[in-house]
Amino acid sequence: MPVKMGHSHNHGHHHQEVNNGNLSISIFLNIAITIAQIIGGFISGSLSLLSDALHNFSDVIGLLLSYIANKISQKKANEKHTFGYKRVEIIAAFINSIALVIVALFLISESITRFYNPVTISSDLVIWLSILGIAFNGFSAVLLKKDAAHNLNMKSAYLHLFSDMIASIAVLVGGLLMKYFQWYWVDSLITFGIAIYLIYMSFDILKSSSKILLLFTPENIDLKEIIKSLEQVIGTHQLHHIHLWHLNDTEIHFEAHIDCKENISILQFNILVNTIEEVLHHQYHINHCTIQPEFNKKCEKEYIVQH
Repeated sequence: MPVKMGHSHNHGHHHQEVNNGNLSISIFLNIAITIAQIIGGFISGSLSLLSDALHNFSDVIGLLLSYIANKISQKKANEKHTFGYKRVEIIAAFINSIALVIVALFLISESITRFYNPVTISSDLVIWLSILGIAFNGFSAVLLKKDAAHNLNMKSAYLHLFSDMIASIAVLVGGLLMKYFQWYWVDSLITFGIAIYLIYMSFDILKSSSKILLLFTPENIDLKEIIKSLEQVIGTHQLHHIHLWHLNDTEIHFEAHIDCKENISILQFNILVNTIEEVLHHQYHINHCTIQPEFNKKCEKEYIVQH
């Protein structure tokens, strides 16, 4: 009698917890920086300081989004949400990166306008507020660096903070040049540079989060190599209908059909699947596998099939 069944197994790769306390401190510090720089930007007339404030405001929104997403992602799976909320963090990372690009394009437009219409700027205020920005953003970035190493959502938040620290350094340099050389056009040039840097820093996260959301094959895994490895395990049986995707930035799922050449027992199939799981887990770090057996079933036998 033909056997048709689904089999899945999870080897672990548990989602590492993020320190929400550090994230809360970073949010508080960035709110303080944003308020100070907005007031200082209007008083001093510095576009670069206002651009840094706008960037900091996007940090606040991004950090709040990251905080909420992290909280939601920890909710357990249920009957209505069988995958849980693990993709919420990927969505947050995607939105954060989009926000940075939008802010950058606005700053580019403003910097070009100001370059042709330079104004006198109160450089002392620019200098002291940029130093404050360097200190607060630098400290916040250090707090999130550990979590950024294993979490795409935290990486987007970390890059927000790190890029803003770099922007504050640029604003400080501009403030010093304006103070001692009266080069007020530098303010627009630095703003333009900050904007380009924001786009550069955002692109990698935007690309990574987009690929995960679109269920692309993980970049670090060669599907052809997996097929060769599994063909050595399954022997004369035929592998087809393969799907390989990221659930989030730590979990990789694999599913496939196996056309069995003999009407094997469920016990024999379980032994075969266990071997497949071990190969996928140890060689390719795939932690969730679903294999569907088939026997004498008439269907397309290509590796990749569009449903």
